[in-house]
Amino acid sequence: MAIRNDPSALRWLIGHELRSARVLARRTQTEAAKLLGCTGVKINYMETGRNQQQPEEITALLGFYEADADVAERLTSLAARADQGTWWASFADALPGWFRTFVGLEGLARGAFSYQTMALDGQLQTREYAAALLVDSVRISRAQAGQVVRGRMARQRLDDEANPLRYHAVVEESVLDRTVGGPEVMVPQLHRLLALMDRDNVTLQVMPTAVAVHDGLEGPFKLLDFAEARSIGYIEYRDGAIYVQDLDSIEVYNLVAERLCERALSDTDSADALPAPLAARCGGSRGVAAGHHRPPRGAARHRQPPPPPGRGGG
Repeated sequence: MAIRNDPSALRWLIGHELRSARVLARRTQTEAAKLLGCTGVKINYMETGRNQQQPEEITALLGFYEADADVAERLTSLAARADQGTWWASFADALPGWFRTFVGLEGLARGAFSYQTMALDGQLQTREYAAALLVDSVRISRAQAGQVVRGRMARQRLDDEANPLRYHAVVEESVLDRTVGGPEVMVPQLHRLLALMDRDNVTLQVMPTAVAVHDGLEGPFKLLDFAEARSIGYIEYRDGAIYVQDLDSIEVYNLVAERLCERALSDTDSADALPAPLAARCGGSRGVAAGHHRPPRGAARHRQPPPPPGRGGG
């Protein structure tokens, strides 16, 4: 699939960059408005992505903020794509308003880090696992469930050969032990994880239950990494989400992600650990061998080292 454009997400990213550059330059919105000959409200709308930012305005503001020339080049390039269509329009009705920004940003990201404690991340789910999570849901009706699942499958980019997402996840061991939808759903889901772990762009680590105390106990989170913008953090709750944009806060989440990776099993050891829950559901090791063949323990696995979690461009 080609690069996934989303005008609202692009405006959001550009605004995020403009605000970060202004804060680093210690300039106020009032000073920026005076430069452009507009109101402070317009500057606020530009920084929050409510208004489409024009290339000449971006160039003027970044010059005023004494940002590097390559920053202006990157942002004007993003602005040129902000008038294209939204790739997820066909299932927009199944996306709550607060979630649409994330779907757009996820489609634009070149890399992602995810720490999950209760269920597998949407990028990892099979269709049947996703559907099982929605059975008797408080938020999503039975009539909406099918469209939600189709949208979740459309978001997945881990095995997209044209534009694969570089993905690193740490998953709590209890997530793998939770038999979502019964063995008939969970066994194919675990086989799907094993298949994804063989890809160069995917790193999946299991956090053993035996590691009782670690930096992830405060809850799940995601980091999105962009080629043309700074990284952001994403924390979802029942009816909304928080976007972490402050540079110092992002550094803290980067550190937490790195420490989680250090405490979790390595990707190879995590792959070796998956046959245990598979065998428990299959009634023996035959079910594992029939579905997926792993390289011998200790054999070389040719993969590119994953990028540091959440390290963005710019």
